[in-house]
Amino acid sequence: MTDIVDKSIRSRMMSAIRGKNTKPEVLIRKSLFARGFRYRLHSSRLPGKPDLVFPKYRAVILINGCFWHRHECHLFKWPSSRPDFWRKKLEGNYSRDQRNIKLLHDLGWRTLVIWECAIKGKQRLPVEALTDQIAYWLTADCPSTSIPDAN
Repeated sequence: MTDIVDKSIRSRMMSAIRGKNTKPEVLIRKSLFARGFRYRLHSSRLPGKPDLVFPKYRAVILINGCFWHRHECHLFKWPSSRPDFWRKKLEGNYSRDQRNIKLLHDLGWRTLVIWECAIKGKQRLPVEALTDQIAYWLTADCPSTSIPDAN
């Protein structure tokens, strides 16, 4: 199947996709900061440059887009155009994510993955409820997990 927009428009659209300071990331950062949590952003000293690093709790938070990180939810759909390219790209992202999480665990860090669908999908959580879950996870020394929980 061919793309419905020309190459220059698609290029402009794809270049506008950000990896840092996304709306979900900023929303979570602001809500945690308002509750008194302090963190570092995108630490290059840790594998994968996690979105939020909480040295006090030895914890990191990764805020992942469902499409780019291949989350099996209602927001993810395999593209029909250029299927070989997209399969290789998204499988590579997924493999890299798993490798970085393992490296973080090996270094003694707990990880919380917050998926885009928890913030803006059909089953999204209210910001307060999401922040409550994150705050509890940070302070209760809970094991690594994801929101929504892995099935």
